[in-house]
Amino acid sequence: MSGTPTLLVLAGMPGSGKSVLARRLAREREALHLDPDTWFVELGLDPHDHERREVFERLQWDEGLRLLELGLSVIAESAGWRQVSRDRRRLAAARLGVRTELHVLDVPLDERWRRIQERNLDPTAVPITYDQLVGFETSWEPPGEAERAAYDEVRDW
Repeated sequence: MSGTPTLLVLAGMPGSGKSVLARRLAREREALHLDPDTWFVELGLDPHDHERREVFERLQWDEGLRLLELGLSVIAESAGWRQVSRDRRRLAAARLGVRTELHVLDVPLDERWRRIQERNLDPTAVPITYDQLVGFETSWEPPGEAERAAYDEVRDW
Protein backbone atom coordinates (compact mmCIF):
# COMPACT_ATOMS: atom_id res chain seq x y z
CA MET A 1 0.00 0.00 0.00
CA SER A 2 1.31 3.44 -0.88
CA GLY A 3 0.34 6.92 0.25
CA THR A 4 -2.62 8.24 2.15
CA PRO A 5 -5.89 6.31 1.92
CA THR A 6 -8.03 8.04 -0.67
CA LEU A 7 -11.51 7.68 -2.10
CA LEU A 8 -11.38 8.25 -5.83
CA VAL A 9 -14.85 9.03 -7.20
CA LEU A 10 -15.31 8.65 -10.96
CA ALA A 11 -17.98 10.82 -12.56
CA GLY A 12 -18.97 9.97 -16.10
CA MET A 13 -21.52 8.25 -18.24
CA PRO A 14 -21.19 4.83 -19.93
CA GLY A 15 -18.52 4.91 -22.60
CA SER A 16 -16.68 7.84 -21.06
CA GLY A 17 -13.71 5.68 -20.07
CA LYS A 18 -14.37 5.16 -16.36
CA SER A 19 -13.44 1.48 -16.32
CA VAL A 20 -10.24 2.03 -18.28
CA LEU A 21 -9.23 4.89 -15.99
CA ALA A 22 -10.20 2.93 -12.86
CA ARG A 23 -8.02 -0.02 -13.85
CA ARG A 24 -5.10 2.30 -14.50
CA LEU A 25 -5.56 4.18 -11.23
CA ALA A 26 -5.90 0.90 -9.33
CA ARG A 27 -2.46 -0.16 -10.56
CA GLU A 28 -0.81 3.22 -10.08
CA ARG A 29 -2.33 3.94 -6.66
CA GLU A 30 -2.52 0.39 -5.31
CA ALA A 31 -6.24 0.92 -4.81
CA LEU A 32 -9.23 -1.39 -4.87
CA HIS A 33 -11.50 -0.80 -7.85
CA LEU A 34 -15.16 -1.26 -6.91
CA ASP A 35 -16.55 -2.55 -10.21
CA PRO A 36 -20.07 -3.99 -10.05
CA ASP A 37 -20.19 -4.70 -13.81
CA THR A 38 -17.41 -7.29 -13.57
CA TRP A 39 -19.19 -9.08 -10.74
CA PHE A 40 -22.53 -9.10 -12.53
CA VAL A 41 -21.03 -10.48 -15.72
CA GLU A 42 -18.95 -13.12 -13.89
CA LEU A 43 -21.97 -14.25 -11.87
CA GLY A 44 -24.18 -14.41 -14.96
CA LEU A 45 -26.56 -11.78 -13.58
CA ASP A 46 -28.40 -9.17 -15.60
CA PRO A 47 -26.40 -5.95 -15.12
CA HIS A 48 -29.55 -3.97 -16.02
CA ASP A 49 -31.54 -5.49 -13.10
CA HIS A 50 -31.87 -2.22 -11.17
CA GLU A 51 -33.21 -3.70 -7.92
CA ARG A 52 -30.48 -6.33 -7.64
CA ARG A 53 -27.84 -3.84 -8.74
CA GLU A 54 -28.89 -1.33 -6.10
CA VAL A 55 -28.52 -3.94 -3.35
CA PHE A 56 -25.21 -5.16 -4.73
CA GLU A 57 -23.75 -1.67 -5.07
CA ARG A 58 -24.78 -0.82 -1.51
CA LEU A 59 -23.07 -3.95 -0.18
CA GLN A 60 -19.98 -3.29 -2.29
CA TRP A 61 -19.84 0.31 -1.06
CA ASP A 62 -20.12 -0.87 2.57
CA GLU A 63 -17.05 -3.05 1.95
CA GLY A 64 -15.31 -0.09 0.31
CA LEU A 65 -15.92 2.00 3.43
CA ARG A 66 -14.46 -0.76 5.58
CA LEU A 67 -11.37 -0.86 3.39
CA LEU A 68 -10.99 2.92 3.65
CA GLU A 69 -11.19 2.53 7.45
CA LEU A 70 -8.40 -0.03 7.21
CA GLY A 71 -6.19 2.46 5.35
CA LEU A 72 -6.63 1.27 1.75
CA SER A 73 -7.54 3.48 -1.19
CA VAL A 74 -10.78 2.76 -3.04
CA ILE A 75 -12.00 3.67 -6.51
CA ALA A 76 -15.77 4.13 -6.75
CA GLU A 77 -16.71 3.72 -10.40
CA SER A 78 -20.47 3.36 -10.00
CA ALA A 79 -23.00 5.91 -8.71
CA GLY A 80 -21.11 8.77 -10.32
CA TRP A 81 -23.84 10.05 -12.64
CA ARG A 82 -25.68 12.18 -10.09
CA GLN A 83 -24.36 14.70 -7.62
CA VAL A 84 -26.36 13.32 -4.69
CA SER A 85 -24.68 9.92 -5.11
CA ARG A 86 -21.22 11.44 -5.40
CA ASP A 87 -21.89 13.63 -2.36
CA ARG A 88 -22.92 10.62 -0.26
CA ARG A 89 -19.67 8.85 -1.03
CA ARG A 90 -17.53 11.94 -0.48
CA LEU A 91 -19.21 12.75 2.84
CA ALA A 92 -18.91 9.17 4.07
CA ALA A 93 -15.19 9.22 3.29
CA ALA A 94 -14.81 12.64 4.93
CA ARG A 95 -16.40 11.29 8.13
CA LEU A 96 -13.63 8.70 8.16
CA GLY A 97 -11.02 11.42 7.69
CA VAL A 98 -10.14 10.02 4.26
CA ARG A 99 -8.85 12.16 1.41
CA THR A 100 -11.21 12.47 -1.58
CA GLU A 101 -10.59 12.94 -5.29
CA LEU A 102 -13.08 13.55 -8.07
CA HIS A 103 -12.18 12.31 -11.55
CA VAL A 104 -14.51 13.74 -14.21
CA LEU A 105 -14.94 12.13 -17.63
CA ASP A 106 -17.37 14.31 -19.57
CA VAL A 107 -17.32 12.83 -23.08
CA PRO A 108 -19.79 13.74 -25.86
CA LEU A 109 -22.56 11.27 -26.66
CA ASP A 110 -21.30 10.50 -30.19
CA GLU A 111 -17.85 9.50 -28.93
CA ARG A 112 -19.30 7.43 -26.10
CA TRP A 113 -21.56 5.59 -28.56
CA ARG A 114 -18.57 4.86 -30.80
CA ARG A 115 -16.69 3.39 -27.83
CA ILE A 116 -19.69 1.38 -26.64
CA GLN A 117 -20.20 -0.14 -30.09
CA GLU A 118 -16.62 -1.46 -29.89
CA ARG A 119 -17.08 -2.58 -26.30
CA ASN A 120 -20.34 -4.38 -27.13
CA LEU A 121 -18.28 -6.83 -29.20
CA ASP A 122 -16.60 -8.07 -26.00
CA PRO A 123 -18.68 -10.88 -24.42
CA THR A 124 -17.43 -9.91 -20.95
CA ALA A 125 -18.72 -6.32 -21.28
CA VAL A 126 -22.13 -5.08 -20.24
CA PRO A 127 -24.03 -4.51 -23.49
CA ILE A 128 -25.67 -1.12 -23.94
CA THR A 129 -27.96 -0.09 -26.78
CA TYR A 130 -28.06 3.36 -28.30
CA ASP A 131 -31.55 3.91 -26.88
CA GLN A 132 -30.32 3.01 -23.39
CA LEU A 133 -27.36 5.36 -23.75
CA VAL A 134 -29.58 8.23 -24.83
CA GLY A 135 -31.99 7.43 -21.98
CA PHE A 136 -29.15 7.60 -19.46
CA GLU A 137 -28.50 11.20 -20.51
CA THR A 138 -31.34 12.42 -18.29
CA SER A 139 -29.44 11.13 -15.24
CA TRP A 140 -26.13 12.88 -15.95
CA GLU A 141 -25.33 15.77 -13.65
CA PRO A 142 -21.86 17.11 -14.45
CA PRO A 143 -20.03 18.32 -11.34
CA GLY A 144 -20.37 22.07 -10.85
CA GLU A 145 -17.90 24.43 -9.25
CA ALA A 146 -19.33 24.11 -5.72
CA GLU A 147 -19.17 20.32 -5.85
CA ARG A 148 -15.65 20.38 -7.26
CA ALA A 149 -14.52 22.68 -4.45
CA ALA A 150 -15.64 20.11 -1.85
CA TYR A 151 -13.00 17.57 -2.95
CA ASP A 152 -9.35 17.55 -1.96
CA GLU A 153 -8.45 17.18 -5.63
CA VAL A 154 -10.33 17.25 -8.96
CA ARG A 155 -9.06 16.01 -12.28
CA ASP A 156 -10.75 16.27 -15.68
CA TRP A 157 -9.93 13.58 -18.21
